[in-house]
Amino acid sequence: MSILTHDLDRPLEAERPMRISDTRKAQLSRIALQALGLLSMGSVLTALIALRTAIHIWHFPA
Repeated sequence: MSILTHDLDRPLEAERPMRISDTRKAQLSRIALQALGLLSMGSVLTALIALRTAIHIWHFPA
């Protein structure tokens, strides 16, 4: 529904509230935790690569 033809004092989807089942909530929660874990592992891997690069640069003969 267009916001131009809708009352501004009501939410756009007030006629039909969205209901999510408990199994779907658990699935979405599990996906979110897996994504967070993957991002965390990527951050740790990036930090380790940066540290190793810094150590190699530090040991270059001047």
